[in-house]
This record gives sequence, C-alpha cells and structure tokens, in this order.
Amino acid sequence: MAAQIIDGKAIAAEVRQQVAADVKSLQASHGLTPGLAVVLVGEDPASKVYVKNKAAQTVEVGMQSFEHKLPADTSEEDVLVLVQTLNADKNVNGILVQLPLPKHINAEKVLNSIDPNKDVDGFHPTNVGRLWIGERTLVPCTPTGSAILAKKIIPNLKGVNAVIIGRSNIVGKPMAALLLRESCTVTIAHSQTKDLPAVCRGADLLVAAVGRPEMVKRDWIKPGAVVIDVGINRVPGENGKTKLVGDVAYAECAEVAGAITPVPGGVGPMTIACLLQNTVTAAKMQYGIE
Repeated sequence: MAAQIIDGKAIAAEVRQQVAADVKSLQASHGLTPGLAVVLVGEDPASKVYVKNKAAQTVEVGMQSFEHKLPADTSEEDVLVLVQTLNADKNVNGILVQLPLPKHINAEKVLNSIDPNKDVDGFHPTNVGRLWIGERTLVPCTPTGSAILAKKIIPNLKGVNAVIIGRSNIVGKPMAALLLRESCTVTIAHSQTKDLPAVCRGADLLVAAVGRPEMVKRDWIKPGAVVIDVGINRVPGENGKTKLVGDVAYAECAEVAGAITPVPGGVGPMTIACLLQNTVTAAKMQYGIE
C-alpha cells in the first residue's frame, strides 16, 4: 500500500491563513502590525529568490516587510551597525539575516548580535537555551514546520519512537528538543552511528536531515512509519538538467512508509510559513501578549 503524501504546500497555506488572522487580531486589539526585516548581503542567486519570496509572503499576510539589500563588499562592521539599528526599531519585530554571508563577515558574530526577542530564525544562543529548558521562545523554522507536518499524521506524539538523522544546530538538535517537548522518545543518529539502518527501522517517526541525496533506503523504514524528509539536494537529471531530491529515496520508501513528505513540496514550503508565524510570536512576546 502506497504511503499517504504529506502535502507541505497545502499545510503551509493553512499556517499562513492563521498568521493573517492573527495579524488582523493584533491590529484590531492592539493597533499592532508586526514587521519583518530581512538583510541580504551580496548577490547569491538562491538567496535573492528566497528573500523575494519572504517579502512577498510577509505582505500577503498583512505584515510590514523591510528589505535591506547590501553589496557583497559591505564591511562586517556596517552589517553589525544595521542589525543594531533594527534591534532598536519598534516597527521591526523580527530580524532575519540571510545566509550565507560573504566570507569576510563572521556569520556567528552577526547572528549573535540580533536581539534574541527579534531572532525569528531561532539561532541565538539565548533562544537555543530557552528551547531546551522548555520556555516560550522563537524556534528555528524548518524543525517547527517539520513538527507541524508530523502532527498532521500523528496528532498525539506521546511515547512515539522518533529518530532524527542529523545533528546540526539548524535542524537536528532543535528538532530533538521539539519532539522531547511532545514526549517522544528521541534518538539523534548521525555519521558515527553504528548500524544506522537498524536504528532507523525502530522509528515510528523518522526525520531525515543529513544532506545526502537519497541516502535513506526502503529497508531502513519501519512499515507504516511517518517519514519527514528535510533534505534538499540538487542532482543531475535528464537532458543535462538538474533536479531536486531529498535525503530519502522517495519512490521506494513510499512503498513501505505510512506517510511521507515529497521533495519538493514537503518541508520546504513550511519554512517561510513558520518564519511568518515566528514574526507574529515575536511581536506578541515583545508586547506581553499571550
């Protein structure tokens, strides 16, 4: 029996719809229109497209969008000055510095200079700490979106055996923290894990976030498991073109899994939707609104 396809585009549309409703509510009750500032340094083509999409969707849900596009030779000091200006701007509730930054700029230093309460990427050490001790905070967008997709299939995650392949600060570690909050039994697997396929076969919920094209094979999947594929890998396709694939060998794994996210169209659309959601959450936190 083929797996249920988890439609990230449709679920992301639901999240944006809820964000738009929250924005209207904040406008009506507090006269507050949340604002998102995005900083882009340089001319990276993928980043330019991503920033354009973020700005468009920010406006679509009724929020303010502030774009700051800087040339590639902008100094680290000038980027830090801009971030401090945005930290102090009451119209800006969320700040996102688009990665990658040019090599002469220390990305960690820039990200850590963002006010934690405006850090809608959820990367600041303060927000990482808040997440792990269970406080209300801003959580990285991709794991947040992945958790929403998982809960669409398993609304109550208590006691679920969850395996995460990947231990990055952006996905693997925050994903583990989110699933622990849901009372899952969480295993973080990685390149040094012994008998990785056997570990994965124990998963009721498998999250693949390792960045290796189609690494996860059919015999890694427990029959009926929910598979969330975070990977986005560009590989050679037909006629000299490239195509996007995930970390999961989709066609063969879909024959075994109970539900699975496609690539593209799975986790990807959720990331921007959750960024918008984080901006509303940040605005509420800044004004003491539950």
